[in-house]
Amino acid sequence: MTDFHYDVDGDGVATITWDLPNKSMNVLNLQGTAELDGLVDKALADDAVKGVVITSGKKDFAGGMDLNVIKKMAEMAGDNPAQGLFDGIMNFHRITRKIERAGMDPKTNKGGKPIAAALPGTALGIGYEIPLSCHRIFAADNPKAKIGLPEIMVGIFPGAGGTTRLSRKMDMMTVSPILLQGKLHDPVKAQKIGLVDEVVPADELLAKAKEWVLNATDADIVKPWDQKGFKMPGGAPYHPAGFMTYVGASAMVHSNTQGVYPAAKAMLSAIYEGAQVPFDTAIKIEARWFTQVLMNPSSSAMINTLFTSKQALEKGAVRPAGVPDMKVKKLGVLGAGMMGAGIAFVSAKVGIEVVLLDRDQEAADRGYATVEGLLDEGVKRKKVTPEKKAEILGRLTATPDYAALKGCDLIVEAVFEDPTVKAGVTKDAEAQLEADAIFATNTSTLPITELAKASRDDERYIGIHFFSPVHKMNLVEIIKGKNTGDDAVAKALDYVAQIKKTPIVVNDERFFYANRCILPYVNEGITMLAEGVEPALIENAAKLLGMPLGPLQLADEVSIDLSVKIIKATQAALGDDYKATEAEGILFKLFEEERMGRKNNAGFYAYDEKGKRIGIWEGLRREWPVTEDALDLTTVQHRLAMAQVLEAVRSFEDGVLMDIREGDVAAILGWGFMPWSGGPFSWLDMIGAEKAVEICDGLTKTYGERFTTPKMLRDLAASGETFYGKFGPKVEKAA
Repeated sequence: MTDFHYDVDGDGVATITWDLPNKSMNVLNLQGTAELDGLVDKALADDAVKGVVITSGKKDFAGGMDLNVIKKMAEMAGDNPAQGLFDGIMNFHRITRKIERAGMDPKTNKGGKPIAAALPGTALGIGYEIPLSCHRIFAADNPKAKIGLPEIMVGIFPGAGGTTRLSRKMDMMTVSPILLQGKLHDPVKAQKIGLVDEVVPADELLAKAKEWVLNATDADIVKPWDQKGFKMPGGAPYHPAGFMTYVGASAMVHSNTQGVYPAAKAMLSAIYEGAQVPFDTAIKIEARWFTQVLMNPSSSAMINTLFTSKQALEKGAVRPAGVPDMKVKKLGVLGAGMMGAGIAFVSAKVGIEVVLLDRDQEAADRGYATVEGLLDEGVKRKKVTPEKKAEILGRLTATPDYAALKGCDLIVEAVFEDPTVKAGVTKDAEAQLEADAIFATNTSTLPITELAKASRDDERYIGIHFFSPVHKMNLVEIIKGKNTGDDAVAKALDYVAQIKKTPIVVNDERFFYANRCILPYVNEGITMLAEGVEPALIENAAKLLGMPLGPLQLADEVSIDLSVKIIKATQAALGDDYKATEAEGILFKLFEEERMGRKNNAGFYAYDEKGKRIGIWEGLRREWPVTEDALDLTTVQHRLAMAQVLEAVRSFEDGVLMDIREGDVAAILGWGFMPWSGGPFSWLDMIGAEKAVEICDGLTKTYGERFTTPKMLRDLAASGETFYGKFGPKVEKAA
């Protein structure tokens, strides 16, 4: 079976069609690389071929590189993996450079064969870098298509020529969001900024590309950087304008990454150095920096978590075996507040019929209005057409009538976090349901097994914990009660797949997995404030770890009153077993002073009248004075990191977390845990269990038993093993 097919029409245009067997999306592997190389040679050597079109046999062009290829190249090199990676990358450069030069005379730039790319849909990563080496890019007018280079999102950067070509194709201000933020664009926007050359009707795509190939001249196919007198757009680094651009870019990269993401800095270095030399030297520089990034443990950890593991979970890696398809046809959402409305929105958006129910019509209508507002925002941003908005709203019924729930095969209850309230709506809703319907509760802290007692069938009762805001947060935490059956788990997983989010499945325990790890992070930050640590040090130490929010800011975002409610509920549930913390005194003090956080523009931070955060509230230093013997940065960072990581390990040790891949994926997607690290388990493997134990023992001695090293971690340190080495899935060899 072949990945690429070759055909020559009567006009002498060769079409190379990418169509990876048995896959919905093309990805480039080693076999495909060799095939493409050979077919380009074939077309260039055939005098009857006047030009080439590279296209796809699928609805999209390509999703990028099969990242297992990177591992394979390193393995093939034996004791010198860096050389193997560099040689493999330079082979890709050789192929794309062959496409770009297309057989033209190196001195006169004449005699080459025009090569066009015809993109029917999405083109990402190397799936865009190959077209970028072609002489003209045609894209179908497909608003669902995404075009760009998202590599930075998984800890690498475009290393098959995308970095060097785009930085020569457009100025740094235009290229920065594409390369440094991984911004993707639909074809129309991509044409406006220069990522593609023409957007044409889908049914004319191939014809338009062939027409251009047959009429292209020698001048049409010479890239600007291969022409005499080429100058870098916006100025080279040694040019006054270019110098200022690169200074600004460097500052922007450091601001966005805090110095903990190696790929961004390496990419900027490749652009900066490459801008000062001829193109063929520049792509060699790009390959060297790319190799350096691939050899960095941060890169492999991010690829493993944000690509391999995330993809596996989304494809059903933890779905119960033998359970038939359980896709949702009609969904009932109980509670039309922000959470319930968000759940209704993401469900109706993908084609599910939704009943949004609340205590009265007025409350239900407010939820409907929230959904409509989200759609209006999409219309405003041209992400949703008015027709699509009407279609989505047509699938949504807002009502206080429980009878409207008849025919629902899944209920998601999202009412107030009170067991009594939840029990009441559970009974009322289940009275309208068929026996095989599944009932789910959206709760962030209440144990599922206890809530299931209100259900008629605890085997068909499950927790589905969404993160707020639902339409933006990609993670969904699925919680199995003590008696939850496989059908309920499969239903929850299939539903999460329908709404295009990433699931993890955990066993029931108070706070589940995500909140079990988040709360100690917030508490540790507030505890240090109580100890007299400068609040700015606490917040900035967290950001230098790569956390998106410091613990004090996160407390404001969550809201102080919710934190107080959680404390009181936990105290009531645990009784004498509850252990108070120093953080509670500060939270209760702020609560009493009605500083509830962002929700009322007063919390750990001060806000202006528009709700913009303007700095740490000056009252913090007055109420909890900073001591002279403040902690050093490293100690603050160790406390903040280990507060989260140790709970992750304990969750796995206790059997709440059943798969360390889920622990890493959830940590990054759920609360932004140090993405550069690949997640808590990847980070422990990165620094080594022995080093982790040393840090924890030191913290325990000084700050108490909350930093006690879990037995599982201590055992790994003693044996010299890693979490992924001992508990990770068996990795298939790359083809």
